[in-house]
Amino acid sequence: MRSVVERQVATNGIELRVTEAGEGPLLVLCHGFPELAFSWRHQIGALTAAGFRVLAPDLRGFGGSSAPPEVEAYDVITLAGDLCGLLDAYGEDSAVFIGHDWGASLVWDLAVLHPQQVRAVVGLSVPFVPRAPAAPLAIMRRHLGEDFYIVWFQEPGVADAALARDVRRTLTTSRQWTAEWAEEDGRAPEVPAWLSEAELAVYIEAFERTGFTGGLNWYRNIDRNWELKAGVAERRVEQPAMFLTGERDPVRSFMPAEAMQGWVTDLRAQVVVGGAGHWVQQQEPDAVNAALLEFLRAL
Repeated sequence: MRSVVERQVATNGIELRVTEAGEGPLLVLCHGFPELAFSWRHQIGALTAAGFRVLAPDLRGFGGSSAPPEVEAYDVITLAGDLCGLLDAYGEDSAVFIGHDWGASLVWDLAVLHPQQVRAVVGLSVPFVPRAPAAPLAIMRRHLGEDFYIVWFQEPGVADAALARDVRRTLTTSRQWTAEWAEEDGRAPEVPAWLSEAELAVYIEAFERTGFTGGLNWYRNIDRNWELKAGVAERRVEQPAMFLTGERDPVRSFMPAEAMQGWVTDLRAQVVVGGAGHWVQQQEPDAVNAALLEFLRAL
């Protein structure tokens, strides 16, 4: 088995920092916000031991990868182009794409935009969402209010500064995100049991260095992405697919998996991991790895 290595890979006019390991059928693991390729640390060993080759990039705007300053450099067409270019850089025609949070949204879109490059697709925490009848931010403002985090993220510079003011607090508070999570009351949030101080330090170092603007710019393209996807609004996800979420993931309350019905035509499994919140692959890695391997071995 190849050892785990990290390298810079040129793709789509930028560079991505990629963790790569293993030999066999190719899997590409795409993280969410505020995360890194490091969020897949519990999966990489299990997947490579099972005979798969894994690429886990820090996505555009994160970690060791390029972070262009322009908001429009983070739209879905560009982000999908990064992943297609990654395949080209490795001499591969297609891969199984596995994503969590924003990474899940991206790999679902990739399956629609570039179906020939996607052998199969797995979304963690975020299901495939059919194109809304109106611009998404207007819908969010109407139903969830101006204080909803995605709405708050829209104004350039505001959330960026607030989140960067105390990176440790930002990251530990976000890691408490479950359906029961409430606004913290001024006390320093505790590091959750599933995240060690050494692991937290990896995230802190990265986001103290880069800030949060690159990741926030993904959110700032939500309405632009809606416009860009008008031409593929009726396309289905036709590849073999799996959706996996935590039982206590608050995303379930505003992005229900039931919306996928009829749109993901080969949905082979829906897995709800008991007790887990939003960071499911880090909170319950054994359950997630078992579900992934069952799906992958059946392809």
